Amino acid sequence: MATYLYKLGRFAFRRRRYVALVWVALLALAGFGASSAATATASSFSIPGTEAQKAFDLLGQRFPGASADGATARVVFKAPSGEKMTSAANKAEVKKVEGELSSGSHQISSVTDPYTAKAVSKDGSTVYVQVSYKVSSMELTDQTKDSLQNTVDKADHNGYTVEIGGDALQAMPETGSGEIIGVVLAAIVLIVTFGSLIAAGLPLLTALIGVGIGVSTITALANVLDLGNTTSTLAMMIGLAVGIDYALFIVSRYRAELAEGREPQEAAGRAVGTAGSAVVFAGLTVVIALVGLAVVNIPMLSKMGFAAAGTVVIAVLIALTLIPALLGFAGKRVVGRKARKNPPVPGAEVKANGGTRWARTVLRRPVLVLLVGVIGLGAIAIPAASLEMGLPDDGAQPTNTTQRRAYDLLSDGFGPGFNGPLTTVVDVKGVSDGKAAVDEVHQKIAGLDGVVSVAQPFYNKAHDTATISVVPKDRPSSVKTEDLVHSIRDAGAQVKSDTGATVLVTGATAMNIDFSQKMNDALVPYLALVVGLAFLLLMLVFRSVLVPLKAALGFLLSVVAALGAVVAVFQWGWLGSLFGVQQTGPIMSMMPIFMVGVVFGLAMDYEVFLVTRMREAYVHGESPGQAVVTGFKHGARVVTAAAVIMIAVFSGFIGASDSMIKMIGFGLAIAVFFDAFVVRMAIVPAVLALLGKRAWWLPRWLDRALPNVDVEGEGLNKHIEAQAQRELIDA
Repeated sequence: MATYLYKLGRFAFRRRRYVALVWVALLALAGFGASSAATATASSFSIPGTEAQKAFDLLGQRFPGASADGATARVVFKAPSGEKMTSAANKAEVKKVEGELSSGSHQISSVTDPYTAKAVSKDGSTVYVQVSYKVSSMELTDQTKDSLQNTVDKADHNGYTVEIGGDALQAMPETGSGEIIGVVLAAIVLIVTFGSLIAAGLPLLTALIGVGIGVSTITALANVLDLGNTTSTLAMMIGLAVGIDYALFIVSRYRAELAEGREPQEAAGRAVGTAGSAVVFAGLTVVIALVGLAVVNIPMLSKMGFAAAGTVVIAVLIALTLIPALLGFAGKRVVGRKARKNPPVPGAEVKANGGTRWARTVLRRPVLVLLVGVIGLGAIAIPAASLEMGLPDDGAQPTNTTQRRAYDLLSDGFGPGFNGPLTTVVDVKGVSDGKAAVDEVHQKIAGLDGVVSVAQPFYNKAHDTATISVVPKDRPSSVKTEDLVHSIRDAGAQVKSDTGATVLVTGATAMNIDFSQKMNDALVPYLALVVGLAFLLLMLVFRSVLVPLKAALGFLLSVVAALGAVVAVFQWGWLGSLFGVQQTGPIMSMMPIFMVGVVFGLAMDYEVFLVTRMREAYVHGESPGQAVVTGFKHGARVVTAAAVIMIAVFSGFIGASDSMIKMIGFGLAIAVFFDAFVVRMAIVPAVLALLGKRAWWLPRWLDRALPNVDVEGEGLNKHIEAQAQRELIDA
């Protein structure tokens, strides 16, 4: 592989204008596709195989035209202190708003009268108007949303408060200026690392081109492939991080080759042949981790993984082709002025740097470093034992949003469970006495603990299906509400055995509970698949059994520690104000499996880039201990810069208004910190020092069976030597 990539790097260097033109054309084409594509409409969320999804699908069949997946809005009115919304004046104003809402859009399915629908709190201080739409929130037109907002804004409030809850006004999450700050920090780190504006600018430029192509392509295909808003956000997050990192490693190796006295074209070829091999395998581990999300069998998550994986592939291709092409334009200017004026003498002894000194420190005290690293991460991981999973609702929105204020008003007026009603679907098709079966379900639910109210059954036209709305006592994301869902399902199982009627529980709350359970069930198989495939890949790269095993165990330690930090901040509220956490609650249910996928791929980046230099030194005759020092001498500074850049990019998303994106940004940033600086920089060299030559042991039969991918460039060196001999003979 190294020989092929060496030739590719030299080709891109020589044909730099054509290569650069191709990438610019691809960027323009993707941009044109994004600008001319139809606006994305629905972003469906389905969880195949779950009870909530089965009930949801049944509602679509038995209640045609009811728009089970339609958007909803709750216009909540709160009277001033000492007044009631049941007074004549306030009642008239609510009726007026209700009428304007009904005629506000052709997308409206129904508008309920709060006074006949019993949507009035017990103390009369709060009422709400329920607005149901024919289409999902993503399909609502701007005109419909503006009509809803304007109707409320121009209402004569008479001193009372009006807020709009539900998902009708759901908007694209705002990430603010966080990404820009992350890119600026990345630029500063690159300038400090390279001491050259040109060298610092190349990784940023190529990463932005890669992200531009990836995100534009996703935007262009969003309507066709039904891609959600978070898909492009994830692709941008991952694409920026790996795009900068991969380019950083190639540019860094190019500068090292120049320092050895090689000509720019040869230096570019060697940089792509050696560091490029590591980029390919690091990219493969990330792609495996992201594509592996399809194992969970949730379409939304699979699409997110495939889209982000596509952006990573683009980042790898750019690093292997566009970077050497741009290096052809830059030449030796990627080296700072000071270094150009006083170039190092080829073959001269290089002064020990920080990486060398740190590696020697670890080699002197490997047991101490290993214990401190493992015990420290273990202590941080303790909160992960209290992990509670769920999906955020409007209660996790910022307090300055109308959805959050409406959520709080409904909680105060009707109880916290009112924000997450459960829908029980009773299928009595083929049952001899369907009404008796439905009544039995109603009675059983009413007798359960944690139930505030149970609505009367609502039948479809055929009278073979009924829905019963249940209001829990606790908020939607609480453990007690989850227990109630399981209790209703247990009661439904008993009714089915007695009468033959099928009882299913659905609604947003039940859907979230089923989603969390599916995530939990898929975690171990997913972990086994991803870690297993990556283990084989790393065994191929390092020609070792223990090094990949150590890499996998170190990753598990860092990801569990990161989950512990996420629980402490977002579930327990520790330092919550520092990170803008306004409402603690359960951790997003996809967070553990998502972190496993993304962080594993990123963690293997540092493993590959750092340890391949050690492997390269060991193969070329150095002792195991000296190989560790050599690896750190060449790779520590670059890996440190890459980790800081990745942390900066991910941290930029902590400022997002959407709690899900905020949590992802924090989780990935802290995980990279733990993995890069504790696991890869401390635990890895300590373990390699203790293992010695055994670290590179591989059974002979396995060594013969595995193909030689030549990541360390041994075959490349032979190719270059043979080429030099041919040139001498020809001369």
